[in-house]
Amino acid sequence: MYFSRIRVRPDAPLSVDYAKVVSSPYHIHTFVWELFSDEKNRARDFLYRLETVHDRPVIYSVSRRRPEYLGNFWSVETKEYNPVLFPGQRFWFSLRANPVRTRWTEPDAEGCRIHKRHDVVMDAKRLVRSQEGGLRNGLRMADLVQAEGIRWLREKGEKFGFSINDGSVIAGAYRQFRFKQGAKDRQISISTIDFSGLLQVRDPGLFRSALMDGIGPAKGFGCGMLMVKPA
Repeated sequence: MYFSRIRVRPDAPLSVDYAKVVSSPYHIHTFVWELFSDEKNRARDFLYRLETVHDRPVIYSVSRRRPEYLGNFWSVETKEYNPVLFPGQRFWFSLRANPVRTRWTEPDAEGCRIHKRHDVVMDAKRLVRSQEGGLRNGLRMADLVQAEGIRWLREKGEKFGFSINDGSVIAGAYRQFRFKQGAKDRQISISTIDFSGLLQVRDPGLFRSALMDGIGPAKGFGCGMLMVKPA
């Protein structure tokens, strides 16, 4: 595995495409995919996260292959990534995720059901609004994001071999994104929450899969990459 940091080159602002690239998450999404698209129809085998540092985009990625870039807009730094893990190990972590819950719809006239993903925050918001006034009775949106985000992350921890101390973890920066993809302008809608705090490894094998393969959906759009450092 490889960990990469991808930054805009110092002379990139002179490019006529600079404003378009740095202001569009979808342009950056396309660029990251091109870094790893050495074969047609290659399945995604990387994670990435987009940050803004000093008003410039910085991309972090974890991948099974080295990124390949021959242009002069970005600077790509890559190193091997093989963390040593053991039970009880503690890490400070950062995660941008797309927290959803999947539920089956009611059967249609032909008895068919489909499963749909529901944004955990909007799902909870609809519920509390139907119960004695909900948010109008003092429940702040930030409290809802924190509570539902922590609940979702705790469930993922059970699946991926780690535990969190609720009091040390912050869930915030809730955002909704909508953009068009592809020649047919397919509408994409995702919501994200940024998590940060302290976790403890319970099962190193399961936790490694979280580091390598990510947590939650929308990984192709910059979600799910767990960034850690020893506590």
